[in-house]
Amino acid sequence: MPNAWELSVAEAAQAIRAGDLTAESLAEALIARTQANAELNAFVDFEPDSILESARNADLARSQGRRLGRLHGVPICLKDNIDVVGYATTACTPALVGNKPTKNAPVAAALLKEGAIVFGKNTMHELAFGITSNNAAFGAVRNPYDLRMIPGGSSGGTAAAVAARLVPAGIGTDTGGSVRLPAALCGVVGLRPTVKRWPQQGIVPIASTRDTAGPIARSIDDLLILDSIITGDVEEKSKIDLRGVRLGVPKKLYWENLESHVEAACSDALKQLRALGVTLVEVDLPDVEVLNRAVSQIVARYEPRVDIPVYLSDARSDITLSDLARNIASPDVRHMVLGLLDEQTRVSTAAYSAAIGTYRPQLVQLFADCFSRDGIDATIFPTSALCARPIGDDETIELNGLHLPTFPSFIRNMDPGSNAGVPGVSLPMALSPTGLPIGLAMDGPAGSDRRLLEIAEKMSEHFPRIRAPSVRPG
Repeated sequence: MPNAWELSVAEAAQAIRAGDLTAESLAEALIARTQANAELNAFVDFEPDSILESARNADLARSQGRRLGRLHGVPICLKDNIDVVGYATTACTPALVGNKPTKNAPVAAALLKEGAIVFGKNTMHELAFGITSNNAAFGAVRNPYDLRMIPGGSSGGTAAAVAARLVPAGIGTDTGGSVRLPAALCGVVGLRPTVKRWPQQGIVPIASTRDTAGPIARSIDDLLILDSIITGDVEEKSKIDLRGVRLGVPKKLYWENLESHVEAACSDALKQLRALGVTLVEVDLPDVEVLNRAVSQIVARYEPRVDIPVYLSDARSDITLSDLARNIASPDVRHMVLGLLDEQTRVSTAAYSAAIGTYRPQLVQLFADCFSRDGIDATIFPTSALCARPIGDDETIELNGLHLPTFPSFIRNMDPGSNAGVPGVSLPMALSPTGLPIGLAMDGPAGSDRRLLEIAEKMSEHFPRIRAPSVRPG
């Protein structure tokens, strides 16, 4: 058996079920590794005693012959905007440090029902309003491949923990790329489900018509397992023949102005897929950039004014959105949230109505037409145009000699699909010459999550595995 920290979700569950590994010994190994790598700052709340107690209870249940769930004894971490009883849900912002949920978010409840052990809450970009995970209140999360670099965000702690082999898998959230970007920058896999396919209750929101929870793991097979547990979809897989798969290559926008080694790695991947019999079709998403711009920031700057107070009310909190805003520590997030509330800069109801009533339907139709017209299973493109950048490059980054705004540069390729509500997956493709991960992404038709994952799993069988980051073994 490989080292305990190398086990996938499926392998760990099978080993515990078979009696080849105890939940306690797995937990002990992962706790030691997590403590040895505290400098990653992947966890904002980590309780070894509670984890070990849950693991011992899992072993006792097995010894007594009780029913074992599909995740029995397997540690899973959760981003700190997801409600879990026994942990504060802070969304890594000071005003919510006392926010103690009285019930589990449905996504957490589904994992616990199948026997998972909550392996702490992950550090994140404050309130999920950003992609660097450089949090002024709780500290920056560090990329396990290079501690000087960002892990991506806003689910940066979750991706860093999974990549560093501190835990087999975790649950993050994705509004415009917040699962897929950190997965790509940390060399792991991540799924953004079709919007509304995963339950949203019990999660600190940004924008309810864009938000979704989603899994991060080290194998597509684990994403399939976690997706099945959350949604109830049958776990049985269809037999994917890559020779029958058609993928669309949207050259405009998605393949433009890429970092040189990102372009080289992802172009090589297309050559490999073509050699395996995949049909690659160059497709056009006309006006995708214009339509996305007409939806993206309008929705993200309007809906928090409605959705965050609803969450606070459901949590029986006496904190208001104004209280929240006044106590925000990260300058980029404070500027964003105060702008939501300022009468001079806030998005008008008319602008929001146009975004969701006119431009989003056009964007949704644009994607639907592309999939149907060209008969493709998914579009394929680099997850991010660039690899991780240094912690502290919060406002601008350098790309091909240009100084560009950080946030839109990183989410450029993921944001249109997010606003269209379609599923997206990112898988690791290669390491750059400096040892940083490069991700390859696919967007599929709405509701095609399982087939999208099955195609990604089949593809991943033919791609070389990237090496794990060099971290302390514990």
